[in-house]
Order: sequence, then C-alpha cells, then structure tokens
Amino acid sequence: MNTEETRQATIAGPRVLTDDMIAEIRALLPRYPTRQAVTLPALHVVHERLRHVPQQAVVEIAELLELAPAQVQDTLTFYGFFKQDAPHGRIRIWLCRSISCQLRGADDLLAYLCERTGIAPGETTPDGAFGIEFAECLGACEQAPCALAGDTLHACLTREKLDQLLELWTK
Repeated sequence: MNTEETRQATIAGPRVLTDDMIAEIRALLPRYPTRQAVTLPALHVVHERLRHVPQQAVVEIAELLELAPAQVQDTLTFYGFFKQDAPHGRIRIWLCRSISCQLRGADDLLAYLCERTGIAPGETTPDGAFGIEFAECLGACEQAPCALAGDTLHACLTREKLDQLLELWTK
C-alpha cells in the first residue's frame, strides 16, 4: 500500500480541518523543535474553531504532523479542557471548585447556574449558547467565588452577578 492509499484508508469521513486551520498549524512548525511538539498547539487551533476536536480531526492532525493518530489522541485525552464528543457552548463557563471558592458559596452558585441554564456540568445548552465546566483552581482565591468565561475571569460572584452575566451573554 502506498502513502496515498494509507492516508485514504485512515480517513473515516469528510475532512474537518479547513484550509485556514491547516495553514495555521503549518505556520507553527518552524516555532517548535519537532512535529510532535506542535500537537498541543494544533489541538488548540482546532478546538478554538470547532469548539471540540472530533475524531476525524485527530486523524487529520496526525497526518499533517506525520504522527500516529494514537499520539495525537494521547495528548488530547491528557488535558481535561478539550471536548471531543460534541461542541462546547459558545460561552464556556468554568466554575472554580477550589476550597476557597467552595467556602464562599461556589456550590450554591453552581446549583443556581445549572437551574438558570437547564444543564449540568459537562453539558451544553441545546442552542449551543452555554457550557458549564469545573475548574480545579482559577488562581483567584482572594476573589472567590469565581468563574472563567472565555478568557475573562469573573470574580466575587453572586447570584445577581450571574444573572447580569447571563443576560449580557444572551444578547
């Protein structure tokens, strides 16, 4: 079996990496000592665009980096922030569950957030707007309880602040 036949045999379905994603991953290659070192940044590229990393993307990243799909899968599953099965919400809310946040009401806020959005941690709303995740620590213990939404830390959270944020995010 030649290289092209092998490539075709490993592709399970239609391609998921866009030309832009491929170009962005290729642009990373000169910045790293090995192709394998590009695995994590490549996974981030795909995850940011698709909001998850489907199995087909694992195969395509492996092909692009000249790695075995198992090597890419190992990296993907090592880190808890990647979603693989289905896209996470457009706004992914990471609620901190460190001891500081727990002592300052994170459990109550989690219950309230789940009630307001109709989902549990690890789930995404049916419209794809929100996803709720746990974070072990967001490094803002002095501002507990806190959550991360996108790249923004929201500190000293209360039910009222959560209501304001949910209203802002649904606009």
